[in-house]
Amino acid sequence: MCGIVGYAGARPALGIVLDGLRRLEYRGYDSAGVAIVCDGELLTEKKAGKLANLEKVLSERAAENPAGCGASPIGIGDGTTGIGHTRWATHGGPTDRNAHPHLSPDGRVAVIHNGIIENFAKLRTELEDQGVTFSSDTDTECAAHLLSAALTELRAAGQPDGPQLLTAAMRVVCQRLEGAFTLLAVDSAIPGAVVGARRNSPLVVGRGVGENYLASDVAAFIEHTREAVELGQDQIVLITSDSIEITDFDGQPASGKDFHIDWDSSAAEKGGYDWFMLKEIAEQPEAVADTLLGRLTETGEIMLDEVRLSDQDLRDVDKVFIVACGTSYHAGMVAKYAIEHWTRIPCEVELASEFRYRDPVLDRSTLIVVISQSGETMDTLMALRHAKDQKARVLAICNTNGSTIPRESDAVLYTHGGPEIAVASTKAFLTQLVACYLIGLHLAQVRGIKFADEVAAVVEQLHQVPEKLRDLLGRIEPVRELARELSAETTILFIGRHVGYPVALEGALKLKELAYMHAEGFAAGELKHGPISLIDQNTPVICIVPSPVGRGMLHDKVVSNIQEVRARGARTIVIAEEGDESVVRYADHLIYVPRTPTLLAPLVTAVPLQVLAAEIAAARGHDVDQPRNLAKSVTVE
Repeated sequence: MCGIVGYAGARPALGIVLDGLRRLEYRGYDSAGVAIVCDGELLTEKKAGKLANLEKVLSERAAENPAGCGASPIGIGDGTTGIGHTRWATHGGPTDRNAHPHLSPDGRVAVIHNGIIENFAKLRTELEDQGVTFSSDTDTECAAHLLSAALTELRAAGQPDGPQLLTAAMRVVCQRLEGAFTLLAVDSAIPGAVVGARRNSPLVVGRGVGENYLASDVAAFIEHTREAVELGQDQIVLITSDSIEITDFDGQPASGKDFHIDWDSSAAEKGGYDWFMLKEIAEQPEAVADTLLGRLTETGEIMLDEVRLSDQDLRDVDKVFIVACGTSYHAGMVAKYAIEHWTRIPCEVELASEFRYRDPVLDRSTLIVVISQSGETMDTLMALRHAKDQKARVLAICNTNGSTIPRESDAVLYTHGGPEIAVASTKAFLTQLVACYLIGLHLAQVRGIKFADEVAAVVEQLHQVPEKLRDLLGRIEPVRELARELSAETTILFIGRHVGYPVALEGALKLKELAYMHAEGFAAGELKHGPISLIDQNTPVICIVPSPVGRGMLHDKVVSNIQEVRARGARTIVIAEEGDESVVRYADHLIYVPRTPTLLAPLVTAVPLQVLAAEIAAARGHDVDQPRNLAKSVTVE
């Protein structure tokens, strides 16, 4: 997620903004920029890469112009109003031109943005038809041009310059935007004021004495104030040195929620959580929602981010290979069920480290779907290159804009899940699942297997998942208590059928990664073919039970498997959908998850297993975020 900082006060803004951005570096980013209002001018600088690159440019600028505004030692002025941004690329690669802030044509207005503006393509076309020239590939620049136009129109209508004008113009812009966004803006003609707006994206106010702050995370200003205001949905906030004014998108007065920050700086980065992994588990509703943003066009078609394949290319596909490693491989295993069910195309799932060495049969009619959170996973990259050598088409699912795997693929679907700091993937898994579902639907639609209304119905089911995840996470405490009970165990087994089987594998992987304990996942029907010999008295067995609705036979088979392990003395931990009373008598511990269509169920059934693994690891005294021997991005084969 992008880092956003705003300041209005009496002190030089640049140092405060840069310090705030530095405290947000943990979130991950690929470019940085600032805009400072100083003596009626808007002074800006932005640079791809780390914050150090931006600071170097600022220092060089100071050396070239030591008598700049306020004779600032780093050359961009001592103005007391400013905004800053660290960008995680979504629309447009991580380049200087795409870095924030983005400016109005006259250079008076600067805008920074977190989130995704879903209708940006329509807005951009409209603005270009009006003669506006764009200088970036971003969706954000639309907001800068719209804000500039709104300010011009309001001034022409006689509204005087001043902070309220900035609020009124932001209101006009927000009523044009669709999607999720946090916007911050300054106008050189309105010194001393920063305006912000939020919809489905975080923004918090820091309340100081003679100064106020805006940020995407309290970590940005915790060294300056512990008093904060949490903004509500669809609210606009105007800060000056001595005021905080909140209204809604319709202009009605509104209020935020005041709170006191009692965490230290380190805890603030983690949002008050003990570990980044727990924070990232809690971010999953928003991450899933962000992956879905802007995916369905007005005509009901699924939209990918970058497509260098024609619809005919996709119609010619006669076989799909999903190639990935680790957690991404498990997401691919789930995708196989959905893709074959929706498209009737044979689909195989391959470990990237094995793919090219077994000499797979590929040709121009083969579609290779490669999945990588970082876009730099070496095993997956080498598999991709082998596929391209064999003339196969490659579609990438990735979270990192501009990374190698998307660049070398024929089409890309970015998950937009935001940075994931913890080594063990959580929100990456869920967002990859959503991306796989979207690709399956896209293939089905292009090939004429599913009509637009059928695709829209599944997408609507996906849109309901974030609220289900919030509900599940809101009552997850019993899972944490269970984890502490299980922390002394030496072995935990997982079983599932259908899409529950990959979930079982993923649950076992999380325990191996974090708790360093023996954990195995099995297809439940395979128990009797050998693994049931592992069951001893009180061996914990986690059972993922499918919905009884529509898959009654599958459900009953898993219930029979639960009875099999109980008869051998197992301690059963059952994950089932709400209202499934048939499993109660066979569960030593029952974890209910919200009702979800069978193919989409891994989006909810995986979450308790993530929490369980993290809490067991913490109870055993392990570093949850940095487990031994592991790295976040595997860049060797």
